[in-house]
This record gives sequence, C-alpha cells and structure tokens, in this order.
Amino acid sequence: MTSVIKYMSLLTTCSVFAALISIVWQAFLSLKQLNKITTILTGLLAIESSLKRPLQAPKVAVGYGACTDLLLHATEFLNYTNDLVKGIGPEFTVNEVNDKQELLQTFAYYFQNGAAAERIMPNTELFRELIQIAKSRHRNGIQWFLGGNAPLMGTRFHLEGANVLLGARMSRKLRRLVPADIKIAGDEIPEDDIHLILEYKSGDTWGPFKAPRANRYILHSDQNNPHLNSVEHFDAALRSFQPRLLVISGLQMMDSYRFIPGVREARLLKVQDQITSQAPTTLQHFEMASYVEIELLQLLRQYVLPYVDSLGMNEQELENLRQVLTHGRTTLATDWNPRVATALDQMRSVFQILAQDYFRNVTGLSHRRLLTRIHVHTLAYQALLTVRDSRWERTQLAAAKAALTAHRHVCQTDMINPEAASLVLDDSFATTAKDKDAARRIQFSPQQPVPCWNETIAVNQQKSLPIEICVAPVLVCRVAKKTAGAGDNISAAALSQQL
Repeated sequence: MTSVIKYMSLLTTCSVFAALISIVWQAFLSLKQLNKITTILTGLLAIESSLKRPLQAPKVAVGYGACTDLLLHATEFLNYTNDLVKGIGPEFTVNEVNDKQELLQTFAYYFQNGAAAERIMPNTELFRELIQIAKSRHRNGIQWFLGGNAPLMGTRFHLEGANVLLGARMSRKLRRLVPADIKIAGDEIPEDDIHLILEYKSGDTWGPFKAPRANRYILHSDQNNPHLNSVEHFDAALRSFQPRLLVISGLQMMDSYRFIPGVREARLLKVQDQITSQAPTTLQHFEMASYVEIELLQLLRQYVLPYVDSLGMNEQELENLRQVLTHGRTTLATDWNPRVATALDQMRSVFQILAQDYFRNVTGLSHRRLLTRIHVHTLAYQALLTVRDSRWERTQLAAAKAALTAHRHVCQTDMINPEAASLVLDDSFATTAKDKDAARRIQFSPQQPVPCWNETIAVNQQKSLPIEICVAPVLVCRVAKKTAGAGDNISAAALSQQL
C-alpha cells in the first residue's frame, strides 16, 4: 500500500512538473513571438517614416459614387435555419439575392470560406424590410459610416496628404462625413443608397459553420450608383483639376443590375472616354471588387483594363480576374489565405496577359497603356509588382505602408500594439509554385521585413519586361473591429507613397 501511495505521489509530482514545463515553454514561445512581431513592427515603421513629403500635395481624383454603410454583426442579425444548407456545394452560385433563402445560402457559402462578398438585392421591398429590422431590433448594435469605394479611398488619400477630388452624388447629411478639404464633383441628392454590411470575426460560428477569418458580406439595392451618375460632373471638374493620379472604382455596382439593353455599355464607354482624355502624365489606377457577372468583367476588359497603369485587388478578386482572362469564367470563394508563391504566380499571369494585349494592339487602339503595377492585399501579406524604371517608385515603401494600414484600419487604431497582432505569414516562401527549378526561397527577416527582388517576365518571343516584386507581412489584428473598407484604405495608402 505504501509503495502505491509513493507511486501515486510521484506520478502527481511528475504531472505537475510536466504542466509547469508546458506553461513555461508556452510563455517562452509567446514571448519569442511577441519579440518577433515587435521587431517587424519597428522595421515597418522605419520604412514608413523614410518618405519625405513633397512640397506640393499630389492631386488625386477618385470616382465614382457614394453610399451610407449600415454595419452590424452578421451572426446576430441573420437567424440560422437547417433548411438553408441544402444546395450549398463547392459550385454554389447566385449572382443576385432575390429572397431570404438566397440571402442565407449565399451568406453561409462565403462565411464558411472566409471570403468577402458583395451582392445586389433587386427586391427593393425586402431590402427595405431588412434595413428596418436592423434599425428596430438591433439599434444598439448598428453603426453608420460613410461608404463607397471612392469616398473611402478619397478620405485615405486626404489623410496621407493629397489634394483630393471626389466624383460622387450624395445627400447633404452624407457630405458632412467627408473631410471638408475634399472637393466633390456631383450634385446633391435627397437620399443616399444604403449598403448593409454584415461583419463577422475569425472563429465566429453560425449553425454548423465557422468563419476561418474576419470578413464581411455586403448587401445592397442601389438605385443611384449603378448608373455612375456622377461621371459627367466629374468630367467637368477633371479638366481644371489635372490630377497626378486618377482612380476608377465602384464599377461593381453595375454587377447584375438590370439595365435597359445598351445602357451599361454606354455608361462604360463614357468612363473609357474619361480615362483616355487624361494627360499622358496622369497615372491611372483601377480598383477591383467583388464581381460575379462574367459579362460585366468582359466589358471591363474592353473598356477599362487596356487604359490603366495600375490594378488593386484582394486574393479573391485576383483569382477571379485570372480566371476571366485565361478561361473566360468567374470563380467564387477561393483560398482565403493563399501561399505567397500561388498569389505571385497569379499576379504574373494577369500581368503577362494584359501586357500581351497591349503589345498586340499597341498600334491599333490609341490611348492604350501598359499595365505597370499590380497590388494584391491579403490577410497575411501585401504583394506589389511594378515594372522597373516605370513611374511607380518606392515599391518597398508602398508595401510597408499597406501592411501597417491593414492593421490600423481593422483594429481601428493609429498606434499598433504588438500584443494585439499576430503573424500568419511563414518564415520563408517560394517565389513561384510553377517551376521548382526556377523558384527562389526567400527567407523572411524580422529586421528587414519587406523583401524585394527583381525578375524578368517574357511577354512574347520578342519582348520581355523587367519587374520588381516586394512582399510585406501584415501584423494581423487579433480582434477585428472593422473589415469593411479595409481594401480601399490599404490600396489608397500604398498608392499615396508612390506619387
């Protein structure tokens, strides 16, 4: 009996000792990771502070449209029902949301994939009903914000020191949310379009589904923005403003909208005329978004993509664009955290195809531009590809700025606390997943957190282009407070460093 007691006592002592060792080891690993994040943050801040402000603020013009964002927590607003899982598979697709069942099904699909999505609800009565439910039953949990790609990007450019012209029609009430120094080209309207922003956090559950990352599902029933009614006002203002950079955004509002035949093409032709009428010295950027309608994406390839210098998008939009360019089809939710090598290969593919289009038609269409910049923002990292010796300078700085802005926006803070951040990016990554013999292994250094390197991309048998690629780690916000508008702020912040 005594030996049994001694054995049990020894066993208990060993268990306690093992638990203590585990606690100490976990504390050591946590401290090591915290030191690593702090070192990375110091390096990113040092790169950010290296930019010397120009004596004269760069002029940036941003179009089109504006709205009011009504933001609330998705899983508290939407009631899960068992019936909704029927019909949701890997190829599930709905271009527009016509009833509550389709709303729940589309949300479930994107929620479980952690993918950002934006859908139109042509059923205006149902949309108004949802807005009223949000106002009445969830009034303590809703927030109202200035919305729309153009106003959010314009505000970020303004915060970064630019002189901004915004092409948008809005109410007097919404105008008060725009910084007073931003010039607005667009008449006043009595009522703004409303976007319902359903946000969720990493780890949130909804029925059997669990969100792998923080993101948002956006629902709208816009009547003003799909027609790009601010284009004409914007056009008149651009002539005297003469921007250094013109940003085209908000065209996803045309996605799946029921236009009279020919109207959408006519509006996009007006956008094309506006882009091509700018001075050759004006840089031009197109901000991608959540598109599902293949016809619209094909129209964008015709009317917009051949005439811009720069593209900005997230990982979902990157793969969607690549699929359109290579296979003539769209894709829905893709990997929410793609490996760096995968994203870089997709960027090279998009760049190569659009460059081939340029050199194939350079003498056939006037005002065409060679794409010289692609910025992809993901949860874990920022990736920038620029053509060397183009007008896009300071690529490393832009990547660092984008990474810092990602944390600041999602955490809604100006001061970054290393304890409020986590790292998702691996300690090293391959430069390509296609050719293992040609792939380089980039070792990630916390002391020099934004690696850059040079490559050459073969456009055709006669033409190759030298490029620079930079990748910056994102200090991912542990407790996301706002994901809506993150891409707009990230993209604008990066562009602001390269003007």
